[in-house]
Amino acid sequence: MSVVLIGPPGAGKSTVGALLAERLGVPFTDTDAAVESEAGRPISDIFVQDGEAAFRVLERQVVVRALGEDPGVLSLGGGAVMQPEVAEALRDARHRVVFLDVTIADAASRVGFDTSRPLLLVNPRAAWTRLMTLRRPTYEALAALTVPTGSRAPEDVVDEVLAGLREHR
Repeated sequence: MSVVLIGPPGAGKSTVGALLAERLGVPFTDTDAAVESEAGRPISDIFVQDGEAAFRVLERQVVVRALGEDPGVLSLGGGAVMQPEVAEALRDARHRVVFLDVTIADAASRVGFDTSRPLLLVNPRAAWTRLMTLRRPTYEALAALTVPTGSRAPEDVVDEVLAGLREHR
């Protein structure tokens, strides 16, 4: 079984994922970092040089491959779930999908809406809100568990995720 963390930018997927994997004694994979490693450059450069479509192709390949490897704890980029192949792979019973939910205020304080997040470059607050409105139904539909992360210590979020996973076995 693997635990897959989904949610918007700033939800804490990478931070919570690393702590959760440590507590479970399993590997942790951040698919955004895996995409950058495979491409040999930052995601923002892929967006600028090749476009979003090229990034999504690479992202889909990395995520579907990671899901097939039963990775332990996996953190997905915020938009990965919007790709039909990724959503279908997440429906596999081997994966426990956890939606880390966050408000825009908490997300903004965490990510600062900087240039490393290419979809948030122009009017970042409006872009984040628009993306969240579009993605929330998919996050909710795919998740076996939803955990709010706003104004909480990552360790507290991990505790809630672990409790929720035990409860939903």
